Amino acid sequence: MQTTGVNAKQESLPKKGVYRILICRPNHRLGNTILLTPLITELERLYKGAEIDILSEGPIAEEVFTTFFSVKNVYCLPKRGFKHPFRFLGMLLRIREIQYDLIVDPCLGSGFSRALTKFLRGRYKLGFSDDATHSGLTHPVPTAAALKHMAQRPINLLRWAYKHYAGDGETAAEYPSLDIRLSDEERAHGRAVIGQLLPAPRQGSAAPIVGIFANATGAKRYPAAWWNEFIAAFEAMSPQARILELIPMHGHSMLGETYPGYYSSDIRRMGAVMAGMDLMITADCGVMHLAVASKVPTVGMFCVTDASVYAPYGLGSCSLMTHGLSAKDAAEQVVRTYAALLGRVAALNTAAATDPELDWNQAGLGSLGLSH
Repeated sequence: MQTTGVNAKQESLPKKGVYRILICRPNHRLGNTILLTPLITELERLYKGAEIDILSEGPIAEEVFTTFFSVKNVYCLPKRGFKHPFRFLGMLLRIREIQYDLIVDPCLGSGFSRALTKFLRGRYKLGFSDDATHSGLTHPVPTAAALKHMAQRPINLLRWAYKHYAGDGETAAEYPSLDIRLSDEERAHGRAVIGQLLPAPRQGSAAPIVGIFANATGAKRYPAAWWNEFIAAFEAMSPQARILELIPMHGHSMLGETYPGYYSSDIRRMGAVMAGMDLMITADCGVMHLAVASKVPTVGMFCVTDASVYAPYGLGSCSLMTHGLSAKDAAEQVVRTYAALLGRVAALNTAAATDPELDWNQAGLGSLGLSH
């Protein structure tokens, strides 16, 4: 018999009176930080008027959440805190002085996040656990309620708890999308930068602007030769597209300086420039999540990681499983999927490039295609 984590003696989770909230997510990675943005949207929906603090690691979270009106404090623990014990412990002790109404641990299986949740002071503590007695949580949610997708998992945490502990079965049908909440000014600056980057003959054109980010970590990175083949096929099928490269943090082009490139170590400036594009194409990485959160349709290409956990979703974004596909095959799938965005020429060129006698489903590519 599966346990639900609900104990008859547990106090109900209130719908009102929750004003000070802490999200405990000590992680320094860009993608994992951006994947928290739907959680904040959901907390704003459930607890209108509440003030939210975030416990993170490293400086990234400060940049990501700077325009979030509901977010008051972003506490950034030093990376590898054991090397900076005084700063690390000093910050934790300062946070512990605050009495929160609700502390949310959105992680599944993070001992560090759970240890901090136990240490800090909160009237109610919410997280995933099948052990109601020893979890350190006032309101544990069974791990079976955790969805696979990292952005949607904490949403289900809240919705399950709200239903079972607050007695509210009504939930929003849609999952909030990733969103770093770029301001109008940031978006205007991004469009201005794109205008400066495009070659003079291609400025003022209505042709689509396509951004390429060709970097990722470890096995998620596609070789330069793969990208060269992909872009050659893409340009052959969509010659009117204007390509811009987003330069990685190390400051070097991954495409041999073939296309105009934009570099910034500032996360929000990078997002603002991507927001001015019509389509972003990138491997599975933090910049993929940044692109989605900047509200540009994004193709996230996956070759080793599980797309069901990290896939971009909403606003025309999708994942492309490239295992078993050539770079040319991948380009054809992208152009066919976004033919309306890329224009009629792209659609005609794709039809010509594809063997009319080839059944893509019979070829085994149907299950590897784009999933919205």
